[in-house]
Amino acid sequence: MSKLAQAIEKTPDIRGHAQVGKNAIKGEYRSKIVVPNTKLLTCSVDIDNAVATLYPNENRWDYAIEYNKEVFFIEFHPAETSSVTVVLKKLEWLKEWLKKKAPKIDELKSAEHYPYYWIGSGSFNILKTSAQYRRLTEARLLPKTQWNYINIK
Repeated sequence: MSKLAQAIEKTPDIRGHAQVGKNAIKGEYRSKIVVPNTKLLTCSVDIDNAVATLYPNENRWDYAIEYNKEVFFIEFHPAETSSVTVVLKKLEWLKEWLKKKAPKIDELKSAEHYPYYWIGSGSFNILKTSAQYRRLTEARLLPKTQWNYINIK
């Protein structure tokens, strides 16, 4: 059992929601997760779906995945200027949730790479000269077209 799967079982909010590989990720998004060795993508969890009834009015983050013994958090959302505030609220929610409700998962987040990623589910429509773009740059959360382990920083 992967370390993420073990941590999920120790997290009451999402216990029982661990999936093998990228099975927790909606089919339409799976191709946006690119890894050099699929055997190293050991576990995923749909955080949003698992906690929807517990936090129905919150801006919840989408997924956690474990690749090469590192845990990353991925949000699929339209990459529009109007989405920036919502996605930043989702990141804030995730960090608080990890600290207060999922400390075992928080301990596993990648230390070598930045662990939080926004993958645009559509075109990229955020002007580089906008205040929203600057906010995303400061938060290190500029949307990407895919999550590719080789290109993460």
